[in-house]
Amino acid sequence: MNLEEKVMALLKDAMKSKDEAALRGLRAIKAEIIKAKTEPGAGGEINAATETKLLQKMVKQRKDSLEIYQQQNRPELAAKEQEELAVIEKFLPEQLSPEALRTRVQEIITATGATSPADMGKAMGAATKQLAGEADGKAISALVKELLTAQA
Repeated sequence: MNLEEKVMALLKDAMKSKDEAALRGLRAIKAEIIKAKTEPGAGGEINAATETKLLQKMVKQRKDSLEIYQQQNRPELAAKEQEELAVIEKFLPEQLSPEALRTRVQEIITATGATSPADMGKAMGAATKQLAGEADGKAISALVKELLTAQA
């Protein structure tokens, strides 16, 4: 069962149970899937990697909005973003723990031969490819920078 089929099934359940938070989150996912499928070159289909990227993008947008709403003291809007974020995150693969992430990033840095902050681009390219869907890009970037600075 692909992402679209899962979302449609859960959308029906959410409508029946009148779960507004789930409805908002699922409708947002459905809209992004439709948008991705109709883009030039998509051919009406999207693969699992594209689905994961799409969900990660949505999570990042919600987190950014949540942060802004909290800074502006808008708890009602922050709560809505948090609810949608929880729904969207259910479809993403399990995120790595900070310890596991540190270990994996260190292995990637060693494998790429990066030794200083000047090699950050090389290490980041490999890290983002290998850890796609398993960790947040900001966390990967911060960790790569920290580890390369410590080595220098």
